[in-house]
Amino acid sequence: MNEIASIFESMEYGPAPEAAQPATDWLEGHGRRFGHFVDGAWTKPGETFETAAPRDGEVLAEVTQGTDGDVAGAVKAARRAQKGWVALGPEGRARHLYALARGLQKHARRFAVLESLDNGKPFREASGIDLPLAVRHFYHHAGHARLMPEMVPGRTPLGVCGQVIPWNFPLLMLAWKVAPALAMGNTIVLKPAEWTPLTALAFCDLALEAGLPKGVLNVVTGDGATGAALVAAEVDKVAFTGSTEVGRRIREATAGTGKRLTLELGGKSPYIVFDDADLDSAVEGLVDAIWFNGGQVCCAGSRLLVQEGIAGAFHARLRDRMASLRVGDPLDKAMDVGAMIHPDHLAAVRAAVAAAPAHAEVHQGEAPEGCFFPPTLVTGLQPADRLMQEEVFGPVLVSSTFRTPAEAVAMANDSRYGLAASVWSENVNLALGVAPKLRTGIVWVNGTNMLDAAAPFGGVKESGFGREGGTEGLLAYTKDAAERPKLARVAPATGGGGPADPLDRTHKMLIGGRQARPDGGQSRPVFGRGGGHLGTVSLANRKDVRNAVEAAGAAKGWSATSGHLRAQILWYLAENLAAQAGRFADRIDAMAGKGGAQEVEDAVSALTAAASWADKFDGAAKGVPIRGLALALREPVGTIGILAPDDAPLLGLVAPIAAALAMGNRVVAVASQAMPLAGTDLIQVIETSDVPAGALNLLTGDHAELAPHLAGHMDLGACWGFSPGLDAVVEREAARDLKRTVVTNGRGRDWTGSMRWLLEAATEVKTVWVPYGEG
Repeated sequence: MNEIASIFESMEYGPAPEAAQPATDWLEGHGRRFGHFVDGAWTKPGETFETAAPRDGEVLAEVTQGTDGDVAGAVKAARRAQKGWVALGPEGRARHLYALARGLQKHARRFAVLESLDNGKPFREASGIDLPLAVRHFYHHAGHARLMPEMVPGRTPLGVCGQVIPWNFPLLMLAWKVAPALAMGNTIVLKPAEWTPLTALAFCDLALEAGLPKGVLNVVTGDGATGAALVAAEVDKVAFTGSTEVGRRIREATAGTGKRLTLELGGKSPYIVFDDADLDSAVEGLVDAIWFNGGQVCCAGSRLLVQEGIAGAFHARLRDRMASLRVGDPLDKAMDVGAMIHPDHLAAVRAAVAAAPAHAEVHQGEAPEGCFFPPTLVTGLQPADRLMQEEVFGPVLVSSTFRTPAEAVAMANDSRYGLAASVWSENVNLALGVAPKLRTGIVWVNGTNMLDAAAPFGGVKESGFGREGGTEGLLAYTKDAAERPKLARVAPATGGGGPADPLDRTHKMLIGGRQARPDGGQSRPVFGRGGGHLGTVSLANRKDVRNAVEAAGAAKGWSATSGHLRAQILWYLAENLAAQAGRFADRIDAMAGKGGAQEVEDAVSALTAAASWADKFDGAAKGVPIRGLALALREPVGTIGILAPDDAPLLGLVAPIAAALAMGNRVVAVASQAMPLAGTDLIQVIETSDVPAGALNLLTGDHAELAPHLAGHMDLGACWGFSPGLDAVVEREAARDLKRTVVTNGRGRDWTGSMRWLLEAATEVKTVWVPYGEG
């Protein structure tokens, strides 16, 4: 049999190597030695470290270890350039982003080869997925730059953005972060991953070629210490993609600094296969879900949940498919899986698999010697097993079974992560019924790893917060153009004497639909501006916070109600508050000295505004280039803790409560510390307005004492701290489980203005991808 005939007989792949020359020529052009890129020029290399190719350990180049001084210099350059970058206007910035997109297309082969060499991913993935998506981001955001006044009216750039990107998608993550930041008029200091700095450095040459003004983009290389220096630098925004633990430390480090923060972190994404799924398609989807990029993907479908009746057959098909996966040289276009990023990471993946419990069965494919790991399937696991809970970040698929859709949802949500999920079923009713119940930022129906610049990407829970992509991603790089006044601390009024009425009329709190005394039995007097005793309020403690959060958790039915129903209840609240306007106005005048009537009127208006938004603040179908839909849906955050401000004791309490309730959240609110009677008087209105028990809980007490317990409670989805001086406490305690926060940043709020910012904070964006059609 001749050679050609034997190939047709065996159907084996021959080698299809891609030449490394486009990348090596560029490296040689720089002498394989790099400084930083600051203020439009290359700096002289300092102390350097080597970056090596994972496929064979070949040293590709030496790059400079960034120091605190290097970072500070880059930030200064970005600060100097920012005013001029904004002055270019939407048209000017759009042209530069367009030039960057064209440049990436022009040098696509160089970038793809360089990415494959430096990262170890297959060349065909780098060239066929990463590069086109990176180009797409710059094209798409060139349009956003041009349309900025219309897309995000009334908003302005943040200033200088510090961006820290990971090693798994070095160029694509650069595009995800750089493109929207530049489009909105910000300047950038970017720190690429220590193991994969080369495509970021190559992009600097592209920026020079495209004529990007000096200082607009700055790149400083280095290890984690350099990243920490950038986080600590005088930047206005930090954007980080990486591990959950590092993200938690960044949240702690930035707490109380006023820096804007977005985090795209780890995941343990469920891949749910129902018994009516197209099993062959689901198997092929798994190849993309877990073995794409060697499983080194934050949204990898690494947790396979299969309906019990088909588990045996599905696992058998999967094992057969694993046998045909080719692992090897990433520059060989016949390879399905390339090299692992680094020997240290390879060792960690090996250790995770070696620690599989005795009741598990481990099945592995083949892999060559070196920095490679075979495709791996671990079956027979229980939901609580470590491999089912912890991110491995490698080509390791773990699996368990379920019986019913409800059990599948419960198992899928049994994770501290919440980045993505895949649902496979030929029954569209089943698939679209399950998707909204999954606590993830992305759901793919009968597909996986569908991504686009027009569709928001990001997670919930400990997978981070904020969105990248789409108009939602633009909000993370802009702020309200209106200048907010400095937040003044309001001291409680002082006085003497006791109540005129000898009976105990201590105002209680509202917990679970009932008025409750404080657990600690403590209270304090409230005095008016004239020194008279106005009343006595309860002092809540951590147990009262616990009780209120538990009551809110038991009121999950509120989140399932329609916007129409929530609107009716909020209108009713407004009606009942208006009916007692005189009493509330008198109370505010007594505590604050003036302004009561206007504040009550504004509070009623806030309730009617929230009621009006309840069924109108919705999502959108995104213009993604697939035959199908990408739906960006608004979902409630869950339970929101609120520390009300003192400068508007009624309005500052009612407005955030109303916005949170309108979007389907449950609320645990702490009334103004200085003037709490506005809150306790509100309890009577709440009780007569059909608000379900537990949906709204109202406490009184010392904000400094309660803030750590509220912000740190693991069953809260968000904490809004409008009380002065507590920003750092709220953000630091929230870092425990990476809950979302809103704080004052030392500035007051216009509670009579638009409510959109509150509605944004009260919702998560879930992107549901639904491909359709056959053939």
